[in-house]
Order: sequence, then structure tokens, then C-alpha cells
Amino acid sequence: MIGAELRRSWILLWKDLLIERRAKAAFNAMAFFAGIVLLTFGFAVGPEAPGVETGVETLLQHLSPGLVWVAILFTSQLAADRSFQLELERGGLDALRVYPGDRKALYFGKLLANLAILLLMEAVLLPFAAILYSLDLWARLPALAGVAVLTTIALSATGTFYAALTANLRARQVLLPLLLFPVLIPVLLAAVKATGLVLRGDPMNELGSWVKLLGAADVLFLVVAALTFEYVVEE
Repeated sequence: MIGAELRRSWILLWKDLLIERRAKAAFNAMAFFAGIVLLTFGFAVGPEAPGVETGVETLLQHLSPGLVWVAILFTSQLAADRSFQLELERGGLDALRVYPGDRKALYFGKLLANLAILLLMEAVLLPFAAILYSLDLWARLPALAGVAVLTTIALSATGTFYAALTANLRARQVLLPLLLFPVLIPVLLAAVKATGLVLRGDPMNELGSWVKLLGAADVLFLVVAALTFEYVVEE
């Protein structure tokens, strides 16, 4: 039984990634939007503004963890909304509702597709942010990748759930961020703090606490979304 559900999730994941590979609509829109956000912040703050804590880093470097995660938060909403918009345009959502099997497979298939696209976008965005904000990420890459993966799981889990919840609503593009962003505030704060500690050092050993918070958020969002998803996709 579990093997059949995993196979359904894999088929849905493969379908979404194949569509995105051919069209590249979601990835291009996400990367362009995130790049514009980072450029706007960079021009607004300015590369020469002095730092607020030490004279070693500029203000832009000090703010960079928050700026990067704000850009990723906005683009994650685009990815989630796009995944169900494709099904609505082609009438596929009704077919997925009547597809035999547990509807958790639909959730996890969409979740994994959104997660893969968002991680790929981050792999492009982070080097761009490092160049734009003069950040040294190479030595800190393993720890930064761990924080990024944990945060992206939470963003994808909640984004996929709320995108399905608002899929049939006319005002879904307005309601989706209104529902999604308040829930993700603790995740965003933890991601910003953890990223800042990775980039600037962790003399007080605080990083572990923020990473545990991100892991707990991942488990909570995944469990709640999986248990309630079948009611979300009811007609």
C-alpha cells in the first residue's frame, strides 16, 4: 500500500518536473523576480553604507540574510501557486481528485516538485547574492546549505498546502500570501537568524537552537498538512 502511494507521488513529481523542464515558466519567473528584489535592496541600501555593529562589514552585508530570505519567501509563493494553476488550466485538478488512492500522494508529489524547483532557484540565487553583496559563502557552504534545505522544506510544505486550499478561488493570488505569510513568520525569523550566525560566526553556540526550530517546523507543517490535505482538495 505504501509502495503504491510512493509510486503515485513519484509519477506526479515526474510530471510536474517534466512540464517545468519544457516550459521553464515557474523557474524563470522566480529567478527573475528574486533577482530584481535583491537588486532593488542593493541599490536602496548602497554598497558603501557602514555596518551597524562593526566597521568590518557594510550595512548591506549585515542585512543580507534577511534580504535573501525575503526574496526566497516571495518566490516560494509563486512556485506553489503555479503548480496548481497548471492543473486548473488543463482541467487536471478534477482528474487528480478522482484518481484512486490516498490523496496524501497528491500532496507529497506536488510538495516534492515545488521543493526541487525552489532548491534549484536558490542554487542560482545564492551565488548571485554573494556577488552582489560581497559575501564569502564558499567556506560556509555546508552549514548554509543545511539551513537552506530545512527552511525550504517548511516553505514548500506550507505553500503547497495553502495553494491547494485557494486553488478554486478567484482571488487566490491575493488570499494565498495573506494566509501563507503569517504562518511562515517564525520560519523566516529562524532562517534569518541561522543564516546570520553562519555568515558572521556563532560565538554563543546559538545556531543549534535555530536549526532545531526549523526542523520542528518542518515536522509540524508536514504532519498537519498531510493529515488535513484530503479535506482541502474536496470539491
